Amino acid sequence: MTFRFCFMMLVMVAASVQAADWGQWRGPNFDGSTNETDLPTEWSLTENIAWAAALPGPSASTPVVWGDQVFVSSTDQKADTLKSICLDRKSGKVLWQHDVAKGVNRDSRSTYAGPSPATDGKHVVFFYGNGDLVTYDLAGKRLWSKNVGPFAFQWTFSSSPLLYDGKLYIQILQRDVKVHGEGLDGKNDSFLLALDPATGKELWRKSRPSEARAESLEAFSTPVPYEHAGRKQVLVVGGDAISGHDPESGTELWRWGTWNPERIGHWRLVPSPIAGDGVVLACAPKKNPVYAVTADGEGDLGDAGRVWTSDSRNRNPVSSDVPTPAFYDGDFFVLSDVNKQLSRVEAKTGKIKWAITTPGRSKYEASPLAADGKLYVINFDGEVSVVDAKDGAIINTIAMEPDSKGFIRSSVIAAQGQLFVRTDTKLYCIGK
Repeated sequence: MTFRFCFMMLVMVAASVQAADWGQWRGPNFDGSTNETDLPTEWSLTENIAWAAALPGPSASTPVVWGDQVFVSSTDQKADTLKSICLDRKSGKVLWQHDVAKGVNRDSRSTYAGPSPATDGKHVVFFYGNGDLVTYDLAGKRLWSKNVGPFAFQWTFSSSPLLYDGKLYIQILQRDVKVHGEGLDGKNDSFLLALDPATGKELWRKSRPSEARAESLEAFSTPVPYEHAGRKQVLVVGGDAISGHDPESGTELWRWGTWNPERIGHWRLVPSPIAGDGVVLACAPKKNPVYAVTADGEGDLGDAGRVWTSDSRNRNPVSSDVPTPAFYDGDFFVLSDVNKQLSRVEAKTGKIKWAITTPGRSKYEASPLAADGKLYVINFDGEVSVVDAKDGAIINTIAMEPDSKGFIRSSVIAAQGQLFVRTDTKLYCIGK
């Protein structure tokens, strides 16, 4: 074996370690983190930008990347349509795009293109807040489509699809009766649905009961898989409770609740569950605490299942009303939109290792990216801040959309050694 051959093999291995995909909303580890290294910390609208692709309309959905393809869910405001788009990762050129449905929103706060796509390298799934679910192969050929609505939600529904262990999971946690004329006549069921991603065939559908009332039945979270101590489960949060489900059957393995003992009726839930080091987090709504429960339990966990709760007596408690935390380097990173705070929290104890005030004046609703010893967060005005994960020091802040209207919610992602930042008008690929 020659020295040159050995050297080339080492280069290829190093490149493969760095060049990770980002196939789901919360990335390859389902927790907002990736093993990417050498990610950019300095750029501008003209420097260290591989390309910038114009988008036909705004959306809170996060792009996903597989190899040399970037998949984007979008609105087209001029045509009043929902679109599924595939871009070339190296150039930003549109490889294919399809119109999915007419109508882009039902209220002024968001659009139907809120859910992020998901891909497993064979199928790419696009899901929309009007219930439309469509799957393509990577060449853009439509494989199947269906509508899984209507839904009973106060605001525009959003929950991203999950591809895991050969199944496609869709979560609908909704009001039990119609609201503003939306939903089915009679009783509306909340459920977790599993489909065959190749055909759309229903594998199972499991009801997910709740004691919550009115709007507190509604959740905009996404189901998240977690494997711990040899047990695989799909985590679901909303309806005043968090639960773990068998991925093969949907059977509920355990449940913990509640952060809402008084059954307040307007506590809809937005952040998805996040797990690490045998601990599962549920972020209660508004300015309420973060609850950590064990991932090892069975049945109704009760008080014994709670590992810790963030201290609401602090002046700026660890809390999140919208962003989903990240798990990285053994700790949770909680971004608070309501307290303007980013915190590093020890997974097992809830101890705060550091906490900083988020930069700028604008609100943060996008979820944090954790990678390469850094955190990447973006606010409504499109200002991306790079934060040192070790001590919370601000490394840099870059304005990506000077003329932003103040509603940028798409999370920053990392894939194939680059960053991807979505604003209201463009998708930027950062890093050469």
